Amino acid sequence: MTASPSPNAPRAVGTAIACYTLWGLLPLLFMAMAAHGFGAPEILAHRAVWSVFVAGLVLLLAGQWGEARRVLATPRTLAWLALSALLIGTNWSLYVFATTHHATLEASLGYYINPLLNMAAGAVLFREKIDRWSALAIGLAAIGVVIQTIALGHVPIIGLTLAVTFCAYAVIRKRVPASAQTGLFVECLVLLPIGAVFLAWLTTHGQAVGFASPSGLIWALVNGPATVIPLALFAWSARRLPLSTVGFIQFLAPTLQFACGVATGEPLTVLRIVSFVFIWAGAGVFALAAFNRSRAAKRAVALSEPV
Repeated sequence: MTASPSPNAPRAVGTAIACYTLWGLLPLLFMAMAAHGFGAPEILAHRAVWSVFVAGLVLLLAGQWGEARRVLATPRTLAWLALSALLIGTNWSLYVFATTHHATLEASLGYYINPLLNMAAGAVLFREKIDRWSALAIGLAAIGVVIQTIALGHVPIIGLTLAVTFCAYAVIRKRVPASAQTGLFVECLVLLPIGAVFLAWLTTHGQAVGFASPSGLIWALVNGPATVIPLALFAWSARRLPLSTVGFIQFLAPTLQFACGVATGEPLTVLRIVSFVFIWAGAGVFALAAFNRSRAAKRAVALSEPV
């Protein structure tokens, strides 16, 4: 996805910052729900169910119901979106589990290395060129993961799985002919039956915290907009900003996730800090290289234009 300069660029930057801020603070919502008695599976089920309604509203406001009907009537596209739904559902499940079981720091690790993994996937799958700075960024992040493994005493499965599932999700969505809003709506439709059946089971067994009181229902309903609104903000801003700008801003989310983990008392040893220093260095090299490539491209365009 590329974006050309736009008079709306300042507003788009603000929108992108709002998007990644919401994503970065999402652990606080799940932690609060856990404190009110919600288990990770129930949180995920509410997320799957209530997101459909918000995603449908966004689709209506965007005037894309026609596209949604075409996608639902195209078996091949629908099959790919079903696969992407399973990937994002797996990602959501692991992320909710991590943030409600004191593993937010490891979750943030996954989202720090995700853009670097996307870059590696682009080279392998789409023959995109990796320059020396990009290779350095990937190398620094890889060192950070190794040190994180030593610090944890085991491979950071949560962080790596979050990165891999979101990368695979991004690869599929890159190839599927559907807009962000339509794709999300169809994905939510795919996940809806799973969430609805699980909530029905919890209700019949008297274990549905979200339906036990008005306050529980409010916490449950918040999951719909908390899931859909950041993605809608991302879709709007990404079309109006250069990828280099998005590359800088996207690291805001895992940084806030990291801060949430530290603020809630997750263990932060010296070795773990060292691992994140390497990961932050890789992220910084990635963002700086993207910014320099963008500036070089703009200069090349300016020189090629007739005076």
